[in-house]
Amino acid sequence: MARVTVLDSTLRDGAQSEGISFSVRDKMRIVSALDELGVDFIEAGNPGSNPKDIEFFREMRSQKLANAALAAFGSTRRKGVKVEDDEGIRSLLEADTETVVIFGKSWTLHVEKILRATLEENLDMIRETVAYFKSKGRRVIYDAEHFFDGHAANPDYAMASLRAAAEGGAECLVLCDTNGGSLPARIAELTKAAGAIGAPLGIHAHNDSGLAVANSLTAVEAGAVQVQGTLVGFGERCGNANLSTIVADLELKMKLSCLREGSLPKLAAVTRRVAEIANVGFDEGMPFVGLRAFAHKGGMHVDAVIKTPASFEHVDPESVGNERRILASEVGGRAVVIERVKRIDPAATRESPLVAQVVKRLKEMEALGYQFEGAEASLDILMRKAAGKYKPFFQLGHYRTIGEQPSGDREHCAQAMVKIAVDGVDEISAAEGDGPVHALDLALRRALERFYPNLSEMRLADYKVRVIDLPGAGTGATASTVRVLIESADSDDAWTTVGVSTDIIEASWIALVDSIEFKLIKDLERRFKPYLS
Repeated sequence: MARVTVLDSTLRDGAQSEGISFSVRDKMRIVSALDELGVDFIEAGNPGSNPKDIEFFREMRSQKLANAALAAFGSTRRKGVKVEDDEGIRSLLEADTETVVIFGKSWTLHVEKILRATLEENLDMIRETVAYFKSKGRRVIYDAEHFFDGHAANPDYAMASLRAAAEGGAECLVLCDTNGGSLPARIAELTKAAGAIGAPLGIHAHNDSGLAVANSLTAVEAGAVQVQGTLVGFGERCGNANLSTIVADLELKMKLSCLREGSLPKLAAVTRRVAEIANVGFDEGMPFVGLRAFAHKGGMHVDAVIKTPASFEHVDPESVGNERRILASEVGGRAVVIERVKRIDPAATRESPLVAQVVKRLKEMEALGYQFEGAEASLDILMRKAAGKYKPFFQLGHYRTIGEQPSGDREHCAQAMVKIAVDGVDEISAAEGDGPVHALDLALRRALERFYPNLSEMRLADYKVRVIDLPGAGTGATASTVRVLIESADSDDAWTTVGVSTDIIEASWIALVDSIEFKLIKDLERRFKPYLS
């Protein structure tokens, strides 16, 4: 297979995204995740821009990576300053990375209005900076900032900036769509034109027109041999090209090698782990890696995909570390139940008593106001109960919540106390929270972590309440039945549970217990899977 190298810029360009702030420890954990996935380069920050990046590069000197090369990022020398005297250049050398990524100006607007340099001096800055790092034994990747906009303004000068980097010894010339406004046809045209320089080319696309992935793939088709982006797609403004989509397309659709061999099945888990460390909401609609990427709901679709997966799936979910999800809903059919029951009882068929029992129980629960389409974790527990394969991890003694308004100078406005028992051992815990459900969640997990330490990895990602109208309920307004959906996550997965009651605290408790038990079940099964297979 032909090879395309991958440079991940989560720790540099991604860190420029609104709301993102990495600690040194965060950065090191993300490096570990990307190295495990098998990307070629990790652009880890600009050591000349802030003390945190200086500390990070210092810490990384003692770390050995298995697959990726760490790269420090910085600009060409400043105008009027010798390259060896430039403080930014010195900081890049002191970062002590084998690879450096240098960016320079391709657009006359930036040269004249931002740098306030002459066009010839800018070319000297590019050429001399690249040559200096080559003389110091560094590998140099050159980012031609604003290349496509620069070419539109002055084609000859944009190409001259690339030639200056090539003359300095850059091993890859990266064409940057820095403003994210280019269309695929333009990307293809200029990538082919730049190929005449004779140096390997890369692409760095932003998503301001919603085309970063398309533009990256188009550039590869036109001859680029390196793609840059961020694994989860976040970055400045509308984000960078989403590498989780790009690498899957390159390997599965374009038959190009771009990750360490055998690493693609880790894609979904590593992408989710990076999002978790960055503390950003995970877009479950992301191609290949999101929970909805292989979710099927309509009865005819479900029936078809069970018989022939390729009928409604463009790739095998397992090829990227994801899984097929069959959604239970009013537009689904018996096939939906059968497919999900098989995860618990592989021998189940359409005629199995268990299937009929689950269908009956589903209808009973839906009549009470439950909806399992978006709460597969609760559905999983319901089916385990129907199959006789459920054992509670704890028993509730009682819980109590207290709200306080006004709360005065108190930091929290609610308290909760929980008494539970695990294998006959009682535990009582209390907590304060920003509301009764938050306090209840904290108190319950505090009590359980004594017995199940892995619960410390879990967090509640979202909480939704909906008032529902039930036929013949005869109540309304504040006495209505409510449905609570709780989305939970750890570093590997996300799952959703549901609870229904006329008491919002009780509905929340039901969903909360399902969420915790699902976490414990999946961790238990994962731990023993090697012994069962």
